[in-house]
Amino acid sequence: MNAALVIILATVIFSSLLGIYAGRKLKMNLENWTVGGRRFGIVIIWLLMAGEIYTTFTFLGASGWAYSKGAPTFYILIYGALAYTLSFFILPALWKVGKRYGLHTQPDYFIKRYNSRPLGVIVALIGVFSIIPYLQLQLAGLGFIVEVASNGSINSNLAIIISFLLTCAFVYTSGIRGAAWVAIIKDVMMILAVGIVGIGVPYIYFGGFGKMFQALIDQKPHHLILPGATAHMDVLWVMSTVLLTGFGFYMWPHVFGSAFSAKSDKIIKRNAIIMPFYQIPILLVFMVGFTALLVIPDLKNGDMAFLALVNKTYPSWFMGFVGAAGAVTAMVPSAILVLFASTLLAKNVYQTGFNPRAGQKTVMRLSRFMVLVITTLALIFAVFVPNELVNLLILGYDGVCQFFPGVVLGLFWPKVTKSGVFSGIVVGTGIVIFLILSHQDPFLGMNAGFIGLLVNSLITIFVSLIQKPSSIKIEQAAV
Repeated sequence: MNAALVIILATVIFSSLLGIYAGRKLKMNLENWTVGGRRFGIVIIWLLMAGEIYTTFTFLGASGWAYSKGAPTFYILIYGALAYTLSFFILPALWKVGKRYGLHTQPDYFIKRYNSRPLGVIVALIGVFSIIPYLQLQLAGLGFIVEVASNGSINSNLAIIISFLLTCAFVYTSGIRGAAWVAIIKDVMMILAVGIVGIGVPYIYFGGFGKMFQALIDQKPHHLILPGATAHMDVLWVMSTVLLTGFGFYMWPHVFGSAFSAKSDKIIKRNAIIMPFYQIPILLVFMVGFTALLVIPDLKNGDMAFLALVNKTYPSWFMGFVGAAGAVTAMVPSAILVLFASTLLAKNVYQTGFNPRAGQKTVMRLSRFMVLVITTLALIFAVFVPNELVNLLILGYDGVCQFFPGVVLGLFWPKVTKSGVFSGIVVGTGIVIFLILSHQDPFLGMNAGFIGLLVNSLITIFVSLIQKPSSIKIEQAAV
């Protein structure tokens, strides 16, 4: 058994056991399962939210885009900074509302604010629809990283099955607290791996960042100028995508719900201040992609850039460390995605839509059962149809962004109505689906999701202005 394989297996097993151990003394009710009893401090919240955000895309996607697309990749740094700024104002208000009314999920907020169970069910279904392809892609990325890092010693499908069954175990036993504890290992390993490689390879091959960029400018003079190596990702696309993803960043159901787990609104504000530091590892991943373009210019798949350059530059045991970091980086967001997808189905689809009299114990049991169901479905997709849902991830991001007007206007504008929000979500989502399926994304140079969000916002405001408010005004003191 080679060193890389030992490191990967040991890390995955230890992380899973730590996640299971995290819930040993907890009475696992819905409050502890979904929001950790609302007791997380600044360190755990920081690690948890970073654990949700920085996924296998950190290793594969960001370096792959830097390698194959060039300048448009920098939108990732911009939208993150925008999202963290918005979170300083939005998430503390959401936390207060969640604490006051005992909310656990994103649909809970819509149900309470707009006094509409059907709206809550629709938001839950869109949320689950968006989560499933995201989860499947995490699994596919996990299998790919582990197989390459172990030099084929671990088959991709076997890596997916083992890692996800272990992930399922600590989600089932410990809920969000298990994911938070595993996020500690994940963040330490990810930062070390990205730091060593991101700083190391430009110096190893070029003697520093400046010389690497000079070589890139000399050999690929248009790579760092929009639209880079692409045909359509120009200024309008970058600006519209930055706004879309910045507004939608915290609209993912799992990220939205995790804000409720903080022990105070001050923790959320402090987290918004320190989260931008997490953009530094992303920048280092870009450096790997740019270096790989110069050192290994003939890669057929740009997403291989990070792993290919590590394999070329570092010893096999370090490749194993990168593989272990990549595996845990996939496990943490996968755990949270599974947890919130199962909760949305049990609480906000089954209880809200079909059986309002169901008690918390029933919802808790169903949530745990749905963990097994969603795990099985995700494994089937990842193993048998690994490429079928890739395009749906883009549609999923565009979909969850349509929640933004309903969330923000619901917090800060008392006149917004449920009819306005409902109409906006339906029309905005419909526009996104039409533009993507008719291959009109970008539309007039702009991201289709941004077009949908813009129309959504206008409709929400217009319909709300011509109606009398029928929604429940939540405590404005919470804002």
